[in-house]
Amino acid sequence: MDATERVSPAGSVPVDAPPTGAGRRGGRVAGLALACHPGPALAVTALTCALALGSGLGVPRSALVTAAVLTGQLSVGWCNDAYDARRDARAGRRGKPASDGTVGAGAVWVAATAALTVCVPLSLACGVLAGTVHLAAVAAAWLYNLRLKATALSWLPYVAGFGALPAAVTLSLPGGPAPRWWTVTAGALLGFAAHLADTLPDIAADRAAGIRGLPHRLGGTGTRLLLPLPLLGATAVLALGPPGPVGARGAAALALAGAAALVGPALGRRWRKAALAGAVAVAAVDLTLLLVEGVVAG
Repeated sequence: MDATERVSPAGSVPVDAPPTGAGRRGGRVAGLALACHPGPALAVTALTCALALGSGLGVPRSALVTAAVLTGQLSVGWCNDAYDARRDARAGRRGKPASDGTVGAGAVWVAATAALTVCVPLSLACGVLAGTVHLAAVAAAWLYNLRLKATALSWLPYVAGFGALPAAVTLSLPGGPAPRWWTVTAGALLGFAAHLADTLPDIAADRAAGIRGLPHRLGGTGTRLLLPLPLLGATAVLALGPPGPVGARGAAALALAGAAALVGPALGRRWRKAALAGAVAVAAVDLTLLLVEGVVAG
């Protein structure tokens, strides 16, 4: 085997080395938990669960949809860390269990495969069309990890995946009604914003590792300036899309989302995750508006 694949930077552990110290059973479990990108995975799952409950699916059906989304998110997060393990080790990136020896990359691949295997029947149990839409979103996320992350099309899987989530929830309702166009459009815009916000803190490190996705091509300043646009666009679509005039709730949502969309990127130089936190705040505002207005399916 090529020696360059076995050696990681000074002070780190070779990617293929067996776990040591912190890599005992408890350390491996903790490492797997961290390798799944728990923050984004839980955020997406929680938002989907709230949307499912608010759409009138009922507790059992909402739990099924939530489980399908959770397993899909886990598979995507583990796939990401396992695939990037050698690159992260060479770059000396911290907080990456698959590259620092906390847990082997092989074990993370096994976890990703297992989660994906469970995700398939759970998704299809929500309905063939709903399940197909969700599995297409998961496939897009895997494609991002394995190919598109380093290209100018890095945004596409996020747009497809986030746009598919409200559609999958709606299609899980009795009769499989079509989703409202504004819910899918808003989800897609939030997905685009999530990609920008999630990548923003790591643009310099990613560039050094050879990643050239859309945010890396725009640069830190360009990404920070662009980010508020899809965030505001998502809220505007939800406020203006339904028939009738914009009510007080829509106006309040636009004001709150506008503040979060602008403040998050502005604080990015002091707090690495500020832009992502702002994007999550806008998503929460949008979800609240969607549920309060009660216009999910057509």
